[in-house]
Amino acid sequence: MKVEEGKYSIAELVDWYRRAELVPNKNYQRGAGLWPQSAKSYFIDTILKEFPFPKIYFHERVDMKTKRPRREIVDGQQRMSTIAEFVDNKFPLGKNAEGLDGKKFEQLTEDQQLAFYSYTVSVDVIRNATPAEILQMFRRMNAYTLPLNAPEKRHSEFFGEFKDWVNTFLDRFGSVLVDWKILSSRQILRMADAEFVADLALAIEEGIVSTSPMKLSNLYKKYEYDGSFTKRDLMNDQLSSVFDVVLSDLSEVQGTYITRPHIFHSLICALLHRRYGLLGAQEATGIAPTGSFFEDRERALISLQRLAAAHEGKDFGTFGEYVQAASEGGNRANQRVIRIRWLCEALDGKFV
Repeated sequence: MKVEEGKYSIAELVDWYRRAELVPNKNYQRGAGLWPQSAKSYFIDTILKEFPFPKIYFHERVDMKTKRPRREIVDGQQRMSTIAEFVDNKFPLGKNAEGLDGKKFEQLTEDQQLAFYSYTVSVDVIRNATPAEILQMFRRMNAYTLPLNAPEKRHSEFFGEFKDWVNTFLDRFGSVLVDWKILSSRQILRMADAEFVADLALAIEEGIVSTSPMKLSNLYKKYEYDGSFTKRDLMNDQLSSVFDVVLSDLSEVQGTYITRPHIFHSLICALLHRRYGLLGAQEATGIAPTGSFFEDRERALISLQRLAAAHEGKDFGTFGEYVQAASEGGNRANQRVIRIRWLCEALDGKFV
């Protein structure tokens, strides 16, 4: 068996695909058509924005009847079929393709079409291999990869609108989680950022609740199919406005204990509740929504910084209840209720 790395333009791949010189091998691949519209759109937008995507694997052999190479796709069928469908104008781009929503390939500019055709795809070409050797190759490759954690499993299992929204939201605001060191680079590589956003969506959906892998998976499953995620605009608008106000008005808390992951999650929920109201949160915390994120920016900042300092110093005096709930960490509802209540009061400027 011999494996060689190749780089081919999309124009070349589409030409081979149309002439049946590049075909799926159903022994290795799932059937085409499994990706919903949103997943196809996001993948095409990845190409149009010139981001890389994982390499495709071909098994190449000579067809003795035609004396021409025949390439079988052993990994990458969904990606290849999506590319071919888009070029054939079989679907328009969706909301996750910013600036190109509703456009089919023929509606792109000539420069955009040329850039798309010119995009280079990394391919590993397998030659002189039996089916058993190809399977063994993938088995050996997988033997050296880490087992998937819960968020990675969700993103490999689901392809629907909710996952698509999580991806597009992180495209816009994921840098906050990196730049503010809320999550480590290693955590983000293992999709902790996607879990963080999904957990915030759960709060909008159900209020202040304990989270679990099953609850988050159910959220992905609930909004799996095109058209099912009717709350997409609401969730996106609410969370976007909160992240915008954090960046514009609360940047001074960066580097404090407010940016510990579980505390930052509670801060986002406190801001959501004050401005929009979270389901059942008024009853749980005793604090009613006000329609605003905070009453006075300076007072809110000072109050937040006092909570952060008490947490860092393990000061169980005035802020003892908050420090206890903050120090325990965790994602249980009772701890979150306490943290969110204190953070709402801080946003009200009560600790100045």
